[in-house]
Amino acid sequence: MLTGSLVALVTPMHDDGTLDFASLERLIDWHLEEGSDAIGIVGTTGEASTVDLAEHCDLIGAAVRCCAGRAPVIAGTGANSTAEAIELARRARQLGADYSLTVVPYYNKPTQEGMYRHFRAIAEAVDMPHILYNVPGRTVAGMSNDTILRLADIPNIVGIKDASGDIPNGADLLRRAPADFAVYGADDPSALALMFLGAHGIFSVTANVAPRLMREMNQAALDGDVAYANAINRRLFPLHQQLFVESNPIPVKWALAQMGAIGQGIRLPLTTLSPAGQAAVRAAMEEAGIASATAAR
Repeated sequence: MLTGSLVALVTPMHDDGTLDFASLERLIDWHLEEGSDAIGIVGTTGEASTVDLAEHCDLIGAAVRCCAGRAPVIAGTGANSTAEAIELARRARQLGADYSLTVVPYYNKPTQEGMYRHFRAIAEAVDMPHILYNVPGRTVAGMSNDTILRLADIPNIVGIKDASGDIPNGADLLRRAPADFAVYGADDPSALALMFLGAHGIFSVTANVAPRLMREMNQAALDGDVAYANAINRRLFPLHQQLFVESNPIPVKWALAQMGAIGQGIRLPLTTLSPAGQAAVRAAMEEAGIASATAAR
């Protein structure tokens, strides 16, 4: 079972919005050096909604080649069209991704039965490990625990990325889930609480700028070292909050640019971080002690 710190990686772009593969490779190398346990590519933080199909596949392929077996690659393959999600998962498998990450269909607001059939169709069509992704703040419709548990019975649906931030609901899921079904926290401010309840790791935005600390926090939680995990979380908590001061990934891409890890590129309809947002993120970086950190160049 995949455990630990799973970074929801940004997609570096040049100032004109074109993809910056050289920076992506440097960023992945840095994450692996810092201990990230897996690389999540072309997810929400990776601006999957603004890249076309060819770019989507190019990003997955680049991540697979760069990781070269050093860490698993989790490829974002979600879509609100079941046929498109199946095609993306097929491409990810062909390109060598280790897992697909498939979000609840957005905008069309499917029923719980519709969600079940959507994810079952993907799993039946593409023979690879699939991780569900529940983020009701973006998709509006969210999966119920009963639906998740139905899907957990499908052999190649192996876990869920839970970005709901609903700890009681997460506790119920962890209580009822099969032992071989992984639950990952994905709401940075509340994810450690879910770890203490038995979650298997964290899909993190904060890990983009603090990979080693997030790795240490996850490992401490898995080892039962509550005091050390809490100490790291307290240090990072302002980042957990301020990296969402504007729509993700606006703040985290600005922070990485300040660290010299990537350029300023971001695609419309997302915009660069506002001056007020910059002040908030800068203060959080300073409190975490990483404002002057330098990622791989």
